[in-house]
Amino acid sequence: MGAITYDMEVSSKIPPSRMFKAFVLDADTLIPKILPQAIKSVETLEGDGGAGTVKLITLGEGYAYKSVKQRVDAIDKENFTYSYSVIEGDALIGVFESISYHIKIVASPDGGSICKNRSIYRTKADAQVTEEEIKSGKEKATGMFKAIEAYLLANPEA
Repeated sequence: MGAITYDMEVSSKIPPSRMFKAFVLDADTLIPKILPQAIKSVETLEGDGGAGTVKLITLGEGYAYKSVKQRVDAIDKENFTYSYSVIEGDALIGVFESISYHIKIVASPDGGSICKNRSIYRTKADAQVTEEEIKSGKEKATGMFKAIEAYLLANPEA
């Protein structure tokens, strides 16, 4: 099994606490509301939202895949960090054992925030992954973050 690691950062005008609340804590209801073409629904299969929680994510029409199971690995509401892994589903495309995401939202000098995301793709045996497959995942993650930012800017009370 090999591992491919990618780091990326996305800036936002939204302060860290508000972005973390929307992007992590309220994501199960917020993302299907503002991006139904990406995520149709989120169902908690076990757990209370903390480490060990398993969720079934039903993907929207905008995806080639139907669903994934995610496991919450760690969450720290005070330091705005969140780690989770995709552990099952057709989005693993028969190539990945799992995909882990480690998110940290930090303050930026302008009063907004920076979302730092490390993605670790664990491949099966000698599976090969193209740069295009990784790039596609990064673009979708950035798009989701920016859609949440736009929603929060348009809805200051949210």
